[in-house]
Amino acid sequence: MDQTGWALAWVILVFVTDVTVRILAIIIVPRNRRPTAAMAWLLAIYFIPIIGVLLFLLIGNPRLPRKRRKKQQQINDYIRTTSHGLDLGTLRPDPPLWFAQLVRLNRNLGAMPLSGENAATIISGYQHSIDEMAAAIRQATTYVHAEFYILQCDDTTAGFFDALEDAVKRGVVVRVLLDHWANRGKPFYAQTCRRLDAMGASWKLMLPVQPLRGKYQRPDLRNHRKLLVVDGHIGFMGSQNVTDSTYNLRKNIKRGLHWVDMMARVEGPVVASVNAVFLSDWYSETDEIVEGIELFQVHTGSGDLDCQVIPSGPGFEFQNNLKLFMTLLFAAREKIIIVSPYFVPDEGLLLAIQTACQRGVNVELFVSEEGDQAMVYHAQRSYYEELLRGGVKIWMYKKPFILHSKSMSIDDEVAVIGSSNMDMRSFGLNLEISLLVRGEDFVSQLRAVEDEYRALSRELTLEEWEKQPLRSTVLDNLARLTSALQ
Repeated sequence: MDQTGWALAWVILVFVTDVTVRILAIIIVPRNRRPTAAMAWLLAIYFIPIIGVLLFLLIGNPRLPRKRRKKQQQINDYIRTTSHGLDLGTLRPDPPLWFAQLVRLNRNLGAMPLSGENAATIISGYQHSIDEMAAAIRQATTYVHAEFYILQCDDTTAGFFDALEDAVKRGVVVRVLLDHWANRGKPFYAQTCRRLDAMGASWKLMLPVQPLRGKYQRPDLRNHRKLLVVDGHIGFMGSQNVTDSTYNLRKNIKRGLHWVDMMARVEGPVVASVNAVFLSDWYSETDEIVEGIELFQVHTGSGDLDCQVIPSGPGFEFQNNLKLFMTLLFAAREKIIIVSPYFVPDEGLLLAIQTACQRGVNVELFVSEEGDQAMVYHAQRSYYEELLRGGVKIWMYKKPFILHSKSMSIDDEVAVIGSSNMDMRSFGLNLEISLLVRGEDFVSQLRAVEDEYRALSRELTLEEWEKQPLRSTVLDNLARLTSALQ
């Protein structure tokens, strides 16, 4: 075959391969995937085929490995069986019908029961939260369970680690979980690992990406949960990582960025649910069933709040947190206040918010004026015009602070706080934990924090937004397209 013949053969081979890849993409990509995500992947594969195919093979599967999902199902079944019939405290009377249905939904999806007679205190000061957790650890007599997306031993968190070390010295069992990818290569990672080893804590990495050790899943899946349990009596959960408010990153320090967070200190039967999430993650990472602690060990409380923990993530069949938020949006009658640093809604969530406004519900959204993640920041901005035109009041927390708290309150009796953002990553790729609370006292506490945020924010108006330069609009729209790649 002459040179012309070889060239023609290569052209035919490339053409056939290209057509085959495109046909296979149409068959494989949309299966069991949201239309927007499927379309984004198909566009990537069609317009940048080599890169698109490689990215799809690397991060195209949004689920955890089958073995891990099977473990989660076993855990869910065990929690439902074990918690059935337990004394979970007296519930508040006369719940709305929609609330009872929401509780049932959460139970069906995430397995955790609703409990009564709980107490919960919101802590909005960054250092105050770390100090409160350290103080609780110093009271420990049996065990401490700490699980944080980012865990760094630095000047800000020194008291927290000192409390852990003192607990170990007293004979308290300290178990610690931290996300591998979020901490790997970050400041103080090696020092933190050495400190945990030196104090004698039992610690493990969550979702480790270590293929040479047989540990691998989609590398951008994260365990984004933040929780602490002391002796099964005291629990903490919310949005805050255990690290300095700058995350010790040079780029943040250079820009003067500081994170603003919110945690809840809980007591009562709901602490058993928080602990069950920790023990579930511990079992998932270690195959170890902790001896001497039941997966669902309940302690009585003295408060009057009804609470339910909702775990979510790629180990579950459905997007538990998204369904929780959607139900609350449709249930609201007077007021919805959302605090989410990364707000990239899917079509259903956006429609629910717009519908709430059209029903006459007052909807407010708190976001940061400045972003720390460019792609998410621009994707989020692409929704502002729709939201403003729909009647949503947008508050922008003034820079150089990053509002990292995550909460939703509706009307005057029901609220949610936790680790989950309202974006596609938190809905589909991150392991998250949320706390549903029914009780006027808790909502009043949250309203006070929201008022504090409002005083430190400025309102974004439609007139201001319409003056955005064209380059910003282009960047926002491009980021919006890529945000659907799941």
